[in-house]
Amino acid sequence: MFQGRWHSGRRKVNRCTFQPPASRGAALFCTFPVAATARAGYRTGVQTLDPQTRVPSGALASRASARNTGPLLETLGAHLPARGRVLEVASGAGEHAVAFARARPGLEWTPSDPSAEARASITAHAAAAALPNLNPPMALDVLDEGGWPHGPVEAVVCINMIHISPWAATGGLMRLAGRVLRRPGGLLALYGPYREAEVELAPSNAAFDASLKGRNPDWGLRERAAVEAAARAEGLVLTRRVEMPANNLTLLFRRVSA
Repeated sequence: MFQGRWHSGRRKVNRCTFQPPASRGAALFCTFPVAATARAGYRTGVQTLDPQTRVPSGALASRASARNTGPLLETLGAHLPARGRVLEVASGAGEHAVAFARARPGLEWTPSDPSAEARASITAHAAAAALPNLNPPMALDVLDEGGWPHGPVEAVVCINMIHISPWAATGGLMRLAGRVLRRPGGLLALYGPYREAEVELAPSNAAFDASLKGRNPDWGLRERAAVEAAARAEGLVLTRRVEMPANNLTLLFRRVSA
């Protein structure tokens, strides 16, 4: 949970203890107490375990996003519609939203995040990009159905949320996708690491899972079969599994009934 303001000296913000950077503009690092939990919703800050830096525009930048944006554009580019509305859930700092909106000008891309600081970062990235098809970020929490949009949209995209949130957030995500993906063939695209019964867990993913659970016992890599079952309950069926760099997966689900 990275909070986006600059802090001089050692500070504690929302349970995250920041170590001062060596120089202005260098990466900020934070440490979490064991079993830290969000006060409300499933995330109270920009939810990433990767060091982040403040970019000149006042937005946030993540090394993880820089690494996976290219592969995600290539993979999802073959499956996203040429035109239509896309809802991105748990957009974080907003770098993916800008990249996809820039690459797919026929799509109307709407980012979202429950964190005010994440939304501020998304807004800063969007202002610098000045893309006409990138909408302002929504304050959307998958655990608060009262604030959900009604759609319809052609696609829902969720990158690196499921393993850094309680399991209830996955259920909420699927119910949200089931609500807004009204047309048959509507796409739900997920990205992140998963456990799979038929695939031996990579040592790096096993260590990552243990690290996540050490930070919060409600976090951790999810069983792909359980995610599939939650999606199926909302009329969404897994149609493609794509292996991605660093032992991640892209999972593509389609709406099978209106």
